[in-house]
Amino acid sequence: MSEGPMGRFGRGAQRARRGTYLLPSLITVGNLFCGYACVMYAMRGDLTTAAPFIGVAVILDMLDGRIARLTGTTSAFGVEFDSLADVVSFCAAPAFIVYAFALSQLGRPAWFGAFLFVICGALRLARFNVQTGTVDRRFFVGLSTPAAAGAVVSLVMLLARTELERWHLTAIAVGTYCVALLMVSTFRYWSFKEVDFARRHPAPTLVVVVLGLMIIATNHELFLFLIFMGYALSGPVRRLVVGQAPAVLPAEPAPRHEG
Repeated sequence: MSEGPMGRFGRGAQRARRGTYLLPSLITVGNLFCGYACVMYAMRGDLTTAAPFIGVAVILDMLDGRIARLTGTTSAFGVEFDSLADVVSFCAAPAFIVYAFALSQLGRPAWFGAFLFVICGALRLARFNVQTGTVDRRFFVGLSTPAAAGAVVSLVMLLARTELERWHLTAIAVGTYCVALLMVSTFRYWSFKEVDFARRHPAPTLVVVVLGLMIIATNHELFLFLIFMGYALSGPVRRLVVGQAPAVLPAEPAPRHEG
């Protein structure tokens, strides 16, 4: 007995719902691949090719959680897979780049700085997973790992064609330590999760966004560094201006996504 077109349609819709779970996971695989490719190119000494992979990973990390929420395909597996991919792309890969670029020319304390970046990033992700649903979702507690990776890698991109002197190397080592510690700090950073990109905005908003992108494109190494470092410093500056607020606040449970 034939099931008819409606039966076939129902089965097709069910398969489509099951299939959508693959989409956010495939995006996470892309994130993980970017971290892997970054390390491979850095091992070859091609840092100018390695660094942009972190930028692509940041974009993919922003997409996977949002697509999972839009399609209703969030899962515990996706949460854990995303965290593991983030450890590679935003902890290990940036640490490897900054070590190959500058820290390898200094002593053991600088070498430890690269490892500190990895361990602080992993701790940041673990703390984020534990605190999900108990913090004010408008803010991150501590610098997010994609932002920390962006701050470190944008500095490498900015100085890639510069003849590094001893003070450059020392400043990069100190900066790596500071960014690592910001990830496990209690400074509060704006998460931008309240910004609704799908909502209609006035036409001038689009003009401002396009102009901003054009300005960044004129000297993307400098402006990306200024954006990421400005965001990294916004947490301590906010603490000085607003004062300390409770790190954990009652909040509605929300799907895990740090990007």
